[in-house]
Amino acid sequence: MKPRTVKDSAENIHFKAARRFIAVDVETTGLSTKRGDRIIEIGAVVVEGGSIGEEFHALISVKERIHWAAQQVHGITEEMLIDKPKADAVMPEFRKFIADCSLVAHNARFDMAFISDEFLRLGRGLTNPYQCTLELSRNLYPKLPNHRLETVYRHLFGRIPEGTKRHRALDDARLVAKMWVEMAIKMSQLLDKTNEQR
Repeated sequence: MKPRTVKDSAENIHFKAARRFIAVDVETTGLSTKRGDRIIEIGAVVVEGGSIGEEFHALISVKERIHWAAQQVHGITEEMLIDKPKADAVMPEFRKFIADCSLVAHNARFDMAFISDEFLRLGRGLTNPYQCTLELSRNLYPKLPNHRLETVYRHLFGRIPEGTKRHRALDDARLVAKMWVEMAIKMSQLLDKTNEQR
């Protein structure tokens, strides 16, 4: 497969339009839907016309055990989920929240695989288009030592906001939303420059 370039990305994303995007993040019991892992926390933040707005957040009770390695990352315990709603209550509300908007996530394939799996369990798939800030950051900032969420955010803004809980869904979605706005501006500038050179 031919690798995507920054120019390809710019041409495929219409940043000039005042579009509504929704930054999303999930925390899970493990790494694979194929092994039965589930979403246990979901967060989402609306980005519209370059402004950050409404939020969605929920912890989700599941019968599946949380793998030790996953718990070491996000810190969510099974005890924290005992009195929380189940996926069949949360995911329909999440679907209403995102409607048919374009989604944005860091390492989007991971998040979208889990969201799609939860929707399929309810008899519907995920059809929303999505963008990945991980892929975009690799194109835009190739000299960074890595392209983890916190690395890219610090490159753009200097430091993580005080009080942010890393690897928790809503706080990570907030970071993604801010990164997306900044990266969208850069991509718009790139697209303008490309058009001027034609």
